[in-house]
Amino acid sequence: MKAWVITFVDQKGERTSLPLAAEHEPTEEEAARLIRTHLFPVMDELDLNDFQDRAESPTARWLKEHSGVEITAITESP
Repeated sequence: MKAWVITFVDQKGERTSLPLAAEHEPTEEEAARLIRTHLFPVMDELDLNDFQDRAESPTARWLKEHSGVEITAITESP
């Protein structure tokens, strides 16, 4: 397993990082789901039917449009 760091700007405009252990670099969608679980644990299984199959990375889009959260980087941890 490799260690990854997902960096994002949260709803307060603060830069935040989350660690992730995964074999391959996470996609933007995988990173967005981790962020949503971290920031909004109750909404972990939110129905995204409005975006599903119509938008690339629907969770990332939802986070940005509804909470102002934006992924800025996904990097391998040294």
